[in-house]
Amino acid sequence: MGSPESSLNGSVISATVLPGNGVAGALLKRLLDVLLSLVGLILSAPIWVAISAAIWLESGAPILIFQERSGRGGKPFKSIKFRSMIRNADQFNFVEDLEDDPRVTRVGRLLRKTALDELPQLLNILRGDMSFVGPRALYPVIEDKEKIRYRRIEEIPGFTTRSSVRPGLTGLAQVYAPRDVPRRHKFRYDLIYVKKQSLWLDLKLIALSFWITFTGKWESRERKL
Repeated sequence: MGSPESSLNGSVISATVLPGNGVAGALLKRLLDVLLSLVGLILSAPIWVAISAAIWLESGAPILIFQERSGRGGKPFKSIKFRSMIRNADQFNFVEDLEDDPRVTRVGRLLRKTALDELPQLLNILRGDMSFVGPRALYPVIEDKEKIRYRRIEEIPGFTTRSSVRPGLTGLAQVYAPRDVPRRHKFRYDLIYVKKQSLWLDLKLIALSFWITFTGKWESRERKL
């Protein structure tokens, strides 16, 4: 696999980016997060009702799940998502993120393809746990096939720099990195984002994410774009 820099050549990251670091950039980014999350929560209210009803009709409560994630500076927070798996799914001994995971419900498959299971994370963004754009919010403890190499995500090279920003609903790694590549490769995309972050880049990644949601390719093991 080539480097993230080469794989993104000619794409959004190669565009001229506006300055996004510093106090002014951070304040502008936070203001954008608050405004977009408020608008998103208001406009998506009917979707919340429809998704909640679909989950309830298929498998009952709970509708929402709260999962520990590693946030800015490694500080843990509770991520809010629509439940996409059967109840008590963590009691089954399956590898995380298997393709065609039998624990995922029929409603859950649709939610995951469109990333609508992450819609409640608008509340995390509003609270300041997350941003719209940034590295993916991950479990602190590694429980999938990579646990042979790492026990916690802090052990993966690049974690300190990566965690200097809020985790995001979308980001360079989420949009461009193949789903099944090792985390250390995805972290390289995240490090590029930390270095190149700007309002212009954030807006482009948000727009690309809407397209991936529209095409239902968030669960694709191949290129999403």
